[in-house]
Amino acid sequence: MSDLLVAPSLTGVLNGLAASASGRDVWRALGRARLIEQVGTDPDRLGRLLAAVDRRFPVGTTLSVCVQVATVLPILADGPAEILHRVRAGIDTIALAATDIGSGSDLTALRTEVRLGDDGIDLTGDKRWITNATTADAFLVLARHKAGRHFSSFTWVLVPASAPGVTVTPADTPLFEGSGVGHISFDHVCSGQVIGRPGRGLATFARHIGTERLAGGLWSVALCRRVLADTLERLSTRSYGENTLWHLDSVRQRFAECLVRLRQLDALTRTVGSRIDTTTAALVKAAAASTVDHVLAECAHLQGADGFAADGVQHLRAQAGLFGVGGGVTEVVLSTVADDALSLLRGMDPECSPGLG
Repeated sequence: MSDLLVAPSLTGVLNGLAASASGRDVWRALGRARLIEQVGTDPDRLGRLLAAVDRRFPVGTTLSVCVQVATVLPILADGPAEILHRVRAGIDTIALAATDIGSGSDLTALRTEVRLGDDGIDLTGDKRWITNATTADAFLVLARHKAGRHFSSFTWVLVPASAPGVTVTPADTPLFEGSGVGHISFDHVCSGQVIGRPGRGLATFARHIGTERLAGGLWSVALCRRVLADTLERLSTRSYGENTLWHLDSVRQRFAECLVRLRQLDALTRTVGSRIDTTTAALVKAAAASTVDHVLAECAHLQGADGFAADGVQHLRAQAGLFGVGGGVTEVVLSTVADDALSLLRGMDPECSPGLG
């Protein structure tokens, strides 16, 4: 049996927090209980952690935890051990500052620059829609250290949130409560340190993108499962004629289609597991975005007027749009899938599979 949920249990730790707890609060509690270090990048543990957080807290809070455990920690593994220890212990919250103004999913187009010298760094640029921006103790910043779009032109830099020249502005959105989402400006910031080798920024990011996208897939399964269970309960208890809405064939068929899609995504994440690579990560990302969009749209329809209540499924549906945008827009990841089309088709051909012969 997994040693995750060793006392203090994951459920016990999370239930000890207010339902309105921020991502920073949850991260601290998980760290103090040594649950973050137990999770690592193991798919089963990661899925259980994200499902437990999603069940208890708003989307923004889960997003805050997800980004740190799936992306920040693997990248920081190339940095000083003391920094990694503080984050795992929940002492520090770190914001992943990758996306620039206007760069979107094309990270090679980012304009944030860092000058590396014997006497330190000089960082200038702007980052947009950064999770944990307003609550972080430090920012893990992707910046270019030389001109051009080459893969080796980018470096990770860890910058204290309190450093002179750092300005943080909360994002103007009613969504993602608990995530600390905001925008960050760096004006000749000289405090900070390089994480990993200069020029290895995008390579490091690419090496860990699979974990990030698998985490998104695992979280999307948990979220859809939770919403479907809630919708089923509502349909089963709402009267319609001499029975309930659940007994209408049209309702049951729409719900069943959601179950089919969710089961397919669940099977994909389980099949991929720890063997995830660039192509399978893109498959998971695209499948998660499509599944969440379909399931939440159907549940919003099936719940009717109730879905428009405060914090109802319509509000959740708007927040869940992040699955099709964050970590790479769906169109970009589908292009990655298309690039490896022949290999994927061969992998599904029984003649190319090991076994009987």
